[in-house]
Amino acid sequence: MNKSKPHKFGTFLGVYTPSILTILGLIMYLRFGWVVGNVGLIKTFAIVLMASSITFITGLSASAIATNIKIGVGGEYYMISRSLGLEPGGAIGIPLYLCRTLSVTFYCYGLSEAILILWPESNTALPAYALQGFTIIFIILVTALSGKSAKLVLKSQIPIMIIVASSIIALMIGVLSQDMHAPVTEATYQTAPEGFWYVFAVFFPAVTGFTAGIGLSGDLKNPQKSIPKGTLGAVVSGAVIYLIIPLLLAITGALTLEQMTEPGAGVTIWTRLAVFGPWLVYPAVLGAVLSSAFGSILGGPRILQALSIDGLMPKFLSKLSKSGQPAISTWISGIIAIAAVFLGGLNTIAQYVSVLFLTLYVAINVSAAVEQLIKEPSYRPKIHVPWYVSLIGAIAAMLVMWLINPLAFVFALGLETIILIYLISKKLEQQWGDAFTGIWMHMGRYALLRLNSKNVHARNWRPIIILFVNEIKEKMPLIKLIEMLGQNSGLLTISKLVTFDDRQELTRQNEIAFEMQLELAKEGLQALTEVNVVNDLKHGIYQVAASHGLAGIKTNTVVFGWSSTMEGKIQELQIVNDLSASGKNILIAHYNTSFAERHNKRIDIWWRGEDKNGDLMFLLSYLIRLNRKWKKTAINIFSVANSEKEKIALESLIRYSINEARIDAEIHVLIKDGEDIVGILIKNSKNADIVFCGLARDNSTIEKRIQTMERIVNSLNVVVFTQNNGMENDIPIIFSLTKE
Repeated sequence: MNKSKPHKFGTFLGVYTPSILTILGLIMYLRFGWVVGNVGLIKTFAIVLMASSITFITGLSASAIATNIKIGVGGEYYMISRSLGLEPGGAIGIPLYLCRTLSVTFYCYGLSEAILILWPESNTALPAYALQGFTIIFIILVTALSGKSAKLVLKSQIPIMIIVASSIIALMIGVLSQDMHAPVTEATYQTAPEGFWYVFAVFFPAVTGFTAGIGLSGDLKNPQKSIPKGTLGAVVSGAVIYLIIPLLLAITGALTLEQMTEPGAGVTIWTRLAVFGPWLVYPAVLGAVLSSAFGSILGGPRILQALSIDGLMPKFLSKLSKSGQPAISTWISGIIAIAAVFLGGLNTIAQYVSVLFLTLYVAINVSAAVEQLIKEPSYRPKIHVPWYVSLIGAIAAMLVMWLINPLAFVFALGLETIILIYLISKKLEQQWGDAFTGIWMHMGRYALLRLNSKNVHARNWRPIIILFVNEIKEKMPLIKLIEMLGQNSGLLTISKLVTFDDRQELTRQNEIAFEMQLELAKEGLQALTEVNVVNDLKHGIYQVAASHGLAGIKTNTVVFGWSSTMEGKIQELQIVNDLSASGKNILIAHYNTSFAERHNKRIDIWWRGEDKNGDLMFLLSYLIRLNRKWKKTAINIFSVANSEKEKIALESLIRYSINEARIDAEIHVLIKDGEDIVGILIKNSKNADIVFCGLARDNSTIEKRIQTMERIVNSLNVVVFTQNNGMENDIPIIFSLTKE
């Protein structure tokens, strides 16, 4: 049987109605008399305008984001995740889902309390758990209705809105038809000795909830049009009504300030002032609470559905029913809401929920501000909000969080930080671009321009390395070795070359580079990955290596793995000869055993003193030792002398150089006694973890050089042939006096 097509909603029913009904909720009936009675009309206006300004700015920020992207299911979570990224979106979205789910419990609990207050006196002997029982029944009812049909739920809010509007009109008629006096403007703080900001914090939740319509983004016909109109319309309508109500309460002569601020006055202020009193007000209160419960049970499961679609929750939670509703997510939300009934201390938990909701406003405003600041070419909203306006909204929301409950403020930020760190550690795969990428590009652009305007001195030398590999999985031990050379200060680029004959790989360049990143992430390694298209591999390596880099971070070191074929070895040494004149340092590395598996923690450097290779070898050894696991590694410097006199001179030269360099190393100058140098090297370094050898610049045949190098690589664990071709002052000079 085919699933029926989900019904899509317009601006009024899909956004405006749930948003305005959540704004004009229970707090409007409970708190306005108390606020006016404590702070007077002028300061009540100030409270309403300040609170509404925060929600209006947040509504503007949300509208800007909504008009810039195609909004999918998930509402606020979707907007934040597509702006700031998957991990920040999840850090906000997961607590937001729990808040919406707990809100169902609070609203149903309030509904139960209201009904039990109206319970006939003859039946007051109710069971001890009557309140919890009624709450559970209401949770099951709203869950069942929303899981069955969002259309049915939203249409049921039309009569609720009519009843709420009627209660407000009844209040106006009731006040204007009775005795009136000049507005009460002075603040008394009769039952709010804590002062103005305490009253503000108590009132503020009355203006929240305007994002209820945004939460239904996936159910809208045209989210880009409906979200701005419906959200901003609800915020403005709510603000106007919230300015009228305190004016009515301030001029009525039917109640005194003391009566308005009495404990428990709440709804009775409305019932005593409005025409038809309880007959209109109580149904309006019950309808407003029920509408808020419906808004939460509609929005929460859709956040869970979106989290599931993005891989932050199990996939089965995104499944839809035949009517197109996220039924599984809805019933799970209902179960959580029922479990919350037994938590106890719901009033305390409510403050934490309110503060967590406010972090959503912070995130929405920050998202809009960041999008404006980084000037992404793709950011073209139909509603433009200056970045500083959104930033003011974010800061104001944080101040309100602090005013409501400082402990809850710290808890909310701490919880979301923990979730963010956890999600980042999961290395999740994101299928869309985000503003943080733009931030890094902005910072990278600034840094490159700064570097390009400066002459990089030897003191600032870093290993900027390019490593050529064919298959990244096969070369992972080599990558681990070379990655250590950066030690968070250098930069490694891993390049795969493809020719125009590789038709399949040509069409997958970006995918291959991303797959390489995934392989590195599995090993906990960090490096740049790229795929370069060349005419042929030999000339391609030279072209890419010789010109690689950008501005002040030009590549200064080229790395090859020692080829396994004779043809590859010949080609490598030919490329080395060509690259020698380009000023690039060259490393040829080979491993018989993974250096990570070794436990001797010993690095040997073989220096003949005829070139400046020793400078680079010693510096690379020092960089390896900066690694936490290689901190206690011993560095041995080996050299070969022809006589005792030459040995003493060499030892003195090397000792002076390492003292100047401030690097600890042991010196071993051996006297050549009939045995060839390669044999001496193999005999003394066969147990070393890593051996650095100079890669000579000589005119001998390539075949002879290959034969010598083969003897070495076949006898040692890990060997790195090093050729320092850096220009003068390109790297710090360690062995400043070379043997002639």
